[in-house]
Amino acid sequence: MTPLGIGIVGCGVISDIYLKNAALFPQIEVRAVADQRPEAAREKGEAHGVPAMGTVALLNRDDIDIVLNLTVPAAHVEVGLAALASGKHVYSEKPLAGSVAEARQLTDAAAARGLRLGCAPDTFLGGAHQTARALVDAGRIGRPTAGTATLMLAGHERWHPNPDFYYAGAGAGPLMDMGPYYVTAMVNLLGPVSRVTAMAARGRETRTIATGPRAGEEVPVEVPTHITGVMEFASGALVQIVTSFDVRAHRHTPLELYGTEGSLLIPDPNRFDGTVELFASDWQAQETGHAHGDGNYRGLGLADMAAGIAEGRPHRASGALALHALDVMESLLASAASGTAVTLSTTCERPAPLAPGGHTGRIETMETA
Repeated sequence: MTPLGIGIVGCGVISDIYLKNAALFPQIEVRAVADQRPEAAREKGEAHGVPAMGTVALLNRDDIDIVLNLTVPAAHVEVGLAALASGKHVYSEKPLAGSVAEARQLTDAAAARGLRLGCAPDTFLGGAHQTARALVDAGRIGRPTAGTATLMLAGHERWHPNPDFYYAGAGAGPLMDMGPYYVTAMVNLLGPVSRVTAMAARGRETRTIATGPRAGEEVPVEVPTHITGVMEFASGALVQIVTSFDVRAHRHTPLELYGTEGSLLIPDPNRFDGTVELFASDWQAQETGHAHGDGNYRGLGLADMAAGIAEGRPHRASGALALHALDVMESLLASAASGTAVTLSTTCERPAPLAPGGHTGRIETMETA
């Protein structure tokens, strides 16, 4: 296929892996970069051989088909709406927006204009998670009935020199920070969530920065830092989810899935690689049977969206999936605040699986494999 033109808006740290990985995917070609800080755009453009320009100029280019929105989360909606208004498809870093209400502005605008909307995370398309999906779809654990999703650590102030945004403001706290990976991975395996319940607590009122020029400075904590809940899937499966910045050590696996005939241990959903283990009569490591399971392939979801546009099929890391994941997280926090179960206002299609085999850069659907 002829590659679709990509224009990147937002030239922060995360842009490097997208710019580097673009060369792996023949479905896309980065043709321009922009940032509200012109010097940041120039730096990335020079490092990767891509023209740098202002955002308005980028949106006006005819050779840009998809805007890759890598701005700070607070700007995701504004930049996304501007790109859609310019007739561009949009693929955004997580989260899609700061709230479900804001995210609906993007999904509605894309639908009204007949344009595609996609969003990270795309790690569920990695070799490890597609291998787990294939085992579930093949009935190797029977009917999935339950599971766990666990992200527990001591807090980012131990390594981040400016961790304030992890503890205050929209998108703060462990659930909104890392939850998209865990929720999206489980939706890939089980389908949409119908209802949630949760409780939450704040372990400490302040955090002490451990590194950098601000070491020793206290940071106020304004959000829950330990959230534990249950996601009830439309399929009937119940999955416990725990996200925390209050745990110094534990031995839980990131993802576990239990069925009527067996169980799965599934690796870190913030990665594309890792080993899946299956229990039938004993634990057995499973060979990774899908491509993109041996490194960091961020941009795979963007490439799949470009291929979907060219082939006239749905893309997998969709706006509807990201909206639903955001709804799950927002509803968990609402349940914790209200003390009652919350029924979700959204749903989504379970993303189509990728075919086994293949090689880096090639996106094999089950129909074309």
